[in-house]
Amino acid sequence: MTPGPLERLVYCSRSRVPTDSLLVIADILAVAHRNNERDGLTGALAVSQTWFLQVLEGRPAAIDSLMRRLERDPRHCDLVILSRAPAARRLFTGWSMASARITPSIASDLVELINECRVDPDAATAALLRIVTAADQSRV
Repeated sequence: MTPGPLERLVYCSRSRVPTDSLLVIADILAVAHRNNERDGLTGALAVSQTWFLQVLEGRPAAIDSLMRRLERDPRHCDLVILSRAPAARRLFTGWSMASARITPSIASDLVELINECRVDPDAATAALLRIVTAADQSRV
């Protein structure tokens, strides 16, 4: 990854596409992976029912560029930045875009987490890191 100042951004948005479609989600992840790899961004995306929750890490200019693209993306609306702050290090190193498939058993937790994130966005980052790490380890 490119050295320099590092920021971490957490946002949520409402989906305008069917989040239960693996094809739709695979397309979103493929584009995100390609663009994030190119731009030196790392992070994770959680998808549940009508919500997206994403954590992004990278240079401020790369995050700004991505946010401009996301604001124009018709696949979601009501984008709310929950947190944007300098970061001492990357938490999602090695994931240009990890994904967390939110199962029905934890879907309500994600909605609750998004609501709580308006108060404590660090909780979203920690929870998403736990989810993608657990998913990654279960594949081994």
